[in-house]
Amino acid sequence: MNPGIDSGPGACLAPALHAVARLRAGRLARSSKPFTARGGSRRPHCTGCRLVLSHCTCALRRTLATRAGVCLLMHDTEPLKPSNTGWLIADVVADTFAFGWARTSVDPALLALLREPQWQPCVVFPTEGLADGRAVADVQALQAAAQASAAGHAPGPRPLFILLDGTWAEARKMFRHSPWLDHLPVLGLTGGGPSRYWLRHASADGQWCTSEVAARCLELAGDGTAATLLTAWLDLFTERYELARQQRAVRPDSAAQRRLAAVAPA
Repeated sequence: MNPGIDSGPGACLAPALHAVARLRAGRLARSSKPFTARGGSRRPHCTGCRLVLSHCTCALRRTLATRAGVCLLMHDTEPLKPSNTGWLIADVVADTFAFGWARTSVDPALLALLREPQWQPCVVFPTEGLADGRAVADVQALQAAAQASAAGHAPGPRPLFILLDGTWAEARKMFRHSPWLDHLPVLGLTGGGPSRYWLRHASADGQWCTSEVAARCLELAGDGTAATLLTAWLDLFTERYELARQQRAVRPDSAAQRRLAAVAPA
């Protein structure tokens, strides 16, 4: 068990484990030594939100049913990092799936998910420099299907966004060495402002954290409320994480908490 996570007396009543939490638990069970995050706190942490108990956000968590699903393909230690934002996606989006990535093997459950007829999967990754013949997702078709769904028409399979969760260098390696994804179209996101997430620094301009990428995908799929909620949830997590790091008290009237309450009232 990670010594920074407390599941004993005094821990909050955390929500049921979601896909990323289960992946994290499995990764910890296989560890030969405890995972210690750089700069991590040794104070007791909540098992549900990973924050120190005094800054827990579990009571504010809201999960939504969405038309789109999110499939996280996570690099080895990514589920263990307290600043990972894939966790936040699973907090908000009910149909979130999470799998560990390995170069030499693939989880059979991931392959089964990709074959399910209810889903239309695509890999979210920059389309510049794609190999010849690699299909590119049709953004206009995605938006048209979202509009049809909103109008009550049956638009066909639901979009399933596959996000490669890791550093930029790790994501590139995952994209290049995952032959089981080669038959899927690639969705490249363009435009957008700079990343709002500053707990981990991007290696270049125009790179967003995993949660921000998911929010943009949800918007394309017509799940605007979920996209807004996920953005507000990221802001609150970032605020609480930094307040805990500085050993400053929670501010219930903070701008981040007001934004979250406006999207998803208690």
